[in-house]
Amino acid sequence: MMTLEETEQALTRLVESLPEEIFTELNGGVLLKEEMKLHPHRLSDDLYILGEYHRDRVFGRYVVIYYGSLIRAFGHLPPEAFEMELDRVLKHELTHHLENRAGERDLEIEDQETLLHYYVHHPKRKT
Repeated sequence: MMTLEETEQALTRLVESLPEEIFTELNGGVLLKEEMKLHPHRLSDDLYILGEYHRDRVFGRYVVIYYGSLIRAFGHLPPEAFEMELDRVLKHELTHHLENRAGERDLEIEDQETLLHYYVHHPKRKT
């Protein structure tokens, strides 16, 4: 299992490997929080928020990656595979940023469809 420090170092490497144009107007940057965050509309304690893109009038635009959620979802993976998931989450959130700047919502819609799939296929779904 990757430690918080190892994950922070990996996240820094991943961010630095991307073109700086991606980060235009992302004035708050990319943050790694130690906490685990559960989705507020989950059916049981099995739906984690791995990352979030924020647009705030006071704090601006920034990405948060949740280390605790990543560990819960992917902590069993070897470091290389864990880092691949970290990369996937980072790029997902950065895509939200790019789409927001362009006035697009495709990934938001895809996320809503994924959540609907979760509800339909969850063992505890309401009938």
